[in-house]
Amino acid sequence: MLVSPGIDAAIAGVFGLLFGSFLNVVIYRLPKMLERQWAGECAELSGKQAEPAEPFNLMTPRSRCGKCGHGIRWFENIPVLSYLALRGKCSACSARISPRYPVVELATGALFWFCAARWGASLEAAAWCGFSAAILALALIDWDTTLLPDDITLPLLWAGLIAAALRFTSVPLPTALWGAVAGYMSLWLIYQAFKLLTGKEGMGYGDFKLFAALGAWFGWQALVPIILMASVIGAVIGIAMKFSSGLREGGYVPFGPFLAGAGLTAMVFGPAAILQAVGL
Repeated sequence: MLVSPGIDAAIAGVFGLLFGSFLNVVIYRLPKMLERQWAGECAELSGKQAEPAEPFNLMTPRSRCGKCGHGIRWFENIPVLSYLALRGKCSACSARISPRYPVVELATGALFWFCAARWGASLEAAAWCGFSAAILALALIDWDTTLLPDDITLPLLWAGLIAAALRFTSVPLPTALWGAVAGYMSLWLIYQAFKLLTGKEGMGYGDFKLFAALGAWFGWQALVPIILMASVIGAVIGIAMKFSSGLREGGYVPFGPFLAGAGLTAMVFGPAAILQAVGL
């Protein structure tokens, strides 16, 4: 405990707001970085030279307005407060700024606050803060692009196993290890069976890796509650989008955000509470 439980949680919440601002950068830029990487690899394989482009990563270039190119100044990048002060508009061209930016910041702040309030100022709280941030980023990247980048899913998987080995979580290492194995293999087998029966791919390999990561963090016993909750969340949102004509072309909805939502639900309420919620 640094000061008091309430103050520790408040400090964690403020840090979460700041980290949420960085998550917005990751959510937007990482898929574009991967697209550039893949384009360069395709050009190299075809014997062509990739066209030179300005550096583009999580740090460069500076954040700027997507419409007019106005560079975002430091006082325009204060989590939540800057959005409110600017009234959700670019200070240079008055283009609308997506409200998702402050929502992500608030969500990250709330998750960090929860972790500190539940586990105190501890390594366990820090581990679950990292889990929350990674899960939130994966959910939104998958929703936007139908991608679950290995750059996040694989470190999340290994972090779960390391956290179990160092006892940063209450999950024993063997349970975490078999959770990772069962998480990956269960969805992989469903994928193969679906492909054999229909000739179509029902999900991507990123879903297997994300479920494996959840198995590492919660243990193999939590996999059934998590997949049930993900299915319930997916069914509710899918039906709502169908009736509101919000489905994307082909009627495809990525499964990753629902797995992520179920993972956060398991963190907050526990896997046992999920089974009770679905009547099991």
